[in-house]
Amino acid sequence: MAERYDVVVIGAGPGGYVTAIRAAQLGMRAGCIDARTSLGGTCLNIGCIPSKALLQSSEKFAEARHRLAEHGITTGEVGLDLALMMARKDKVVTTLTRGVEFLFRKNKVDWQKGKARIAAPGQIMVANGDHEMVIEAGAIVIATGSESIPLPGLPIDERRIVSSTGALALHRVPERLAVIGGGYIGLELGSVWSRLGARVTVIEYLDRILPNMDRELGPALQRVLTRSGIAFKLATRVLSGSLGNDAVTLELEPAAAGEHEMLAADIVLVAIGRRPFTDGLGLDEVGIARDAAGRVVVGDGFATNVAGIYAIGDVIRGPMLAHKAMDEGVALAEILAGQQTRVEYDAIPSVVYTWPEVAAVGRTEEELRAAGVDYRTGKFPFTATPRARTNGDTDGFVKVLAERASDRVLGVHIIGPDAGTMIAEAALAIEFGASAEDIARTATPTRP
Repeated sequence: MAERYDVVVIGAGPGGYVTAIRAAQLGMRAGCIDARTSLGGTCLNIGCIPSKALLQSSEKFAEARHRLAEHGITTGEVGLDLALMMARKDKVVTTLTRGVEFLFRKNKVDWQKGKARIAAPGQIMVANGDHEMVIEAGAIVIATGSESIPLPGLPIDERRIVSSTGALALHRVPERLAVIGGGYIGLELGSVWSRLGARVTVIEYLDRILPNMDRELGPALQRVLTRSGIAFKLATRVLSGSLGNDAVTLELEPAAAGEHEMLAADIVLVAIGRRPFTDGLGLDEVGIARDAAGRVVVGDGFATNVAGIYAIGDVIRGPMLAHKAMDEGVALAEILAGQQTRVEYDAIPSVVYTWPEVAAVGRTEEELRAAGVDYRTGKFPFTATPRARTNGDTDGFVKVLAERASDRVLGVHIIGPDAGTMIAEAALAIEFGASAEDIARTATPTRP
């Protein structure tokens, strides 16, 4: 007899496990299918969490080497135990993935281990080695996340040419690291290895880093990272790469065409973006519609064009963010339970965990201009903030965009210390429809 569930989620990443747990909390029998040996998907296992662990460790290393002396703290020679740093990262990952397992047991969510294929509406085949089983579901949720986009002509071996997965598990600090891609993944991992001693060069096809964020943020961050030792080649195309005994040699040219140049590196990180991961799910056979980018097309309530099949997270439109997938998972579970709910996408923040951090929520100036919205801009530099001055972190600014007629906050963009923490207040302001004056009149303990 086939196992029967009210809801079966394919994928145990942030979107998937949250969907399954919330569905169970609402009284549904929920199952979750994932082939990994641990829950949590890319984010917990080989993405967000291990990268943040290494960012934290590398920040402390850099602070001990370069910044404690100005506070009158002398430490002598600072050493690096990379193996111990990696072990700490792995321990953080293990603790959190086991935490998801605990939540599954607590909420009576069944974890079906194996690779899933949708055989028909309401029916899933799960393969685990030589064993295959049939699962029936009232609702099927596709939450399989995303994977790194490869660069043609530069095959990833996770040894010398790596994706983010390989860049999180290097056994030594490379002398030279080339990062292809100036988005948040490339900049975060480039920052990690730069702090630990690598000479890092970031290669970006467009004319600025962080191209999906407000136009002022990328150049501001680039200036700070350049001072820290990271080199940038913007408006530059990678034509090819060749493996030699001593280096990987990249052939580069200006994006608008021009003279070629060669760049040698010990490790090359390919971080040009991510794409929906849907291989082997049987989407075409079942007739599930996808767009030109390979994303599953959904309508109201995250429903696909096939009855009883839904999709959330990185496989559908929108930013590929773990917390966006989690919000969608909660909303979908509540919709399946007959509740009224929605996701306020303008209130979903994004953060780049470099130092200084970069964070944003709401709309950019470019988006507002394109939409013909009449708005006002307010900016405040961290150099004028006493707390930033006393902490020695004065790079950056806060930028607020508000509708001119109503003063309603439309977007907030921050580059500066702890921007990822502060952006939560801005997200709350947008969620509640606050005005710029509401924010200005809110007392804070950091004012002079």
